[in-house]
Amino acid sequence: MTEPSTTRRSWGPVLEKDGGVTFRLWAPAEEAVTLVFGGREIAMQQTGDGWHRLRTDAKAGDDYAFRLPDGTTLPDPAAHAQAAGVHGPSRIVDHDAYSWKNTNWTGRPWEEAILYELHIGAFTPEGTFRAAIERLPHLRDIGITAIEIMPVSQFAGERGWGYDGVLPYAPHPAYGTPDDLKALIDAAHGHGIMVLLDVVYNHFGPVGNALPRLAPRFFHPERHTPWGASIAFDEEAVRRYFIENALHWVVDYRFDGLRLDATEEIVDDSAPHLLIELAETVRTAARGRHVHLAVEDLLSRRSLLNRDGGISRHYTAGWNDEFHHALHVVATGETGGYYKDFLDDTLGTLQQAAAKGFARADRAKDRIGAAPQDPLPPDVNINFLQNHDQIGNRAFGDRLTTLADPDLLKVMMALMMLSPPVPLVFMGEEYGEEQPFLFFVDFEGELAQATKAGREAEAEKFGGMPEGKTRDDLPNPLASETFQRSKLDWSRAASPEGRKHMDFFRDLTRLRRQHIVPLLKNRRVEPHILPACGGMIAIDWRSPAGTLLLRANLSAGGEAQSAMPGETIFTLPPRENSGPWISVAFDQTQRILEPKKPSAVPTRVIFERPPCTSATS
Repeated sequence: MTEPSTTRRSWGPVLEKDGGVTFRLWAPAEEAVTLVFGGREIAMQQTGDGWHRLRTDAKAGDDYAFRLPDGTTLPDPAAHAQAAGVHGPSRIVDHDAYSWKNTNWTGRPWEEAILYELHIGAFTPEGTFRAAIERLPHLRDIGITAIEIMPVSQFAGERGWGYDGVLPYAPHPAYGTPDDLKALIDAAHGHGIMVLLDVVYNHFGPVGNALPRLAPRFFHPERHTPWGASIAFDEEAVRRYFIENALHWVVDYRFDGLRLDATEEIVDDSAPHLLIELAETVRTAARGRHVHLAVEDLLSRRSLLNRDGGISRHYTAGWNDEFHHALHVVATGETGGYYKDFLDDTLGTLQQAAAKGFARADRAKDRIGAAPQDPLPPDVNINFLQNHDQIGNRAFGDRLTTLADPDLLKVMMALMMLSPPVPLVFMGEEYGEEQPFLFFVDFEGELAQATKAGREAEAEKFGGMPEGKTRDDLPNPLASETFQRSKLDWSRAASPEGRKHMDFFRDLTRLRRQHIVPLLKNRRVEPHILPACGGMIAIDWRSPAGTLLLRANLSAGGEAQSAMPGETIFTLPPRENSGPWISVAFDQTQRILEPKKPSAVPTRVIFERPPCTSATS
């Protein structure tokens, strides 16, 4: 394992090996800072460029806070735990005290990833880290190899999605203690499951953020994100705050990776860009482990995903929103909000997104790090039919199980699971959950009312208001009932219908392990989009081992299902010879040569027969 993070931390308390704790705080707006600890107040020393430092006889479990000259008492912005809420004192944590059980775990290669996104509070009735451990055998048995946990950093109140965190180093106490979170990760590793954490480095929540008072230089007031002032990533102390946070999760908690939220809002004119420096630092610290860094990047920047001999230089993969948006239009017919941009050439966009990703990428804005590579392997894309945003930001949090034709939904699931990009499912999707996942917060006062008022505008971006409904019908995001309604209904998983869904999903994960993962291990997979018509999709992924052929009809009519060359991996025929269907095959006779291998006899065979007689490109 890597060395304990105490050797490289600028922010937060550091337990010294020879006893005591060193506290450091970047507060360039304050001439003096006092540490409040153990009933005492001790003046901290200025060490230059706004830093205040003090070493004292504190120990793990002690509570502390910082007091300013005007009497204001604030928690540590880099607290590893809180004693009471976002405004209360911070608590010292000894990360080396946890006794890890699965010490030989080094992770799994990315091509083996089948991601399962979950919200700790809504995943189980108890809504805790410890309760989630009890569901890990279920995830293992259906073929999940990685869970992606929505943000757990402490935010104001008891419930929320986690994207309004203000103490990025502290797990939210409603979910459990730091050791409880480690126990969840440790147990997942024991089941062969990777654990990734969703982190938010583009903004802070609106309640409990002490940094504007302590360090106005932390922000660029002239720049704004959709959620407030832009962060000043060109400041060295600010860069260290986020880089050390990433190390905190990957080293201290042994997460197998991170998913960075809305990276297009991480604006940095420095060289290297914060995103590049962060990734390089994390990969160096976690050398010898499979650590995966994913981005949600609305600019679809290839340069973040560059490879070096097939190995990720910086980021492993990115969320493929275009795949979701195009499929959602096909599945629901919705045309409002984000979906209006996918009405023209929906199938063409879907084929591009499914085969290669980057269907709407803007090359002019792809300027991070080295020049973007093209092509990139297909598993740089993370495909999904649903996620927390696409469900929870809808007016009534409805899932595709309540919106789409069941036969079409099964074809779409097979399309996602049996294509080379890495699949992600949202919790409950494996058994056909019909409970909504709603937007919920625990704000008070004017902010609470503003949040409630803003839900209609947000819903307009995600399908709009259903016919016959008004804003008066919208679930109240402030109500505890809204949160409770968002919890999974595990009784459905045990029902005959739920077990049928899970059998189907389990079959797809098995086929992915048998056929798609070995294909991706070749490191050279070339996608080719074939001419198609109507509601058809036709894609070949060629490799030195052979070609994966996928043909699907997503329309009520369309071409009839026909045989393909090679071994049929999976087929889902249309009901009563009409409607959606999908076929997937693998043909070893259709292969591409390894580079720089001369051969007197050409072995490259290309199957270009269009899947329908009236094909158009």
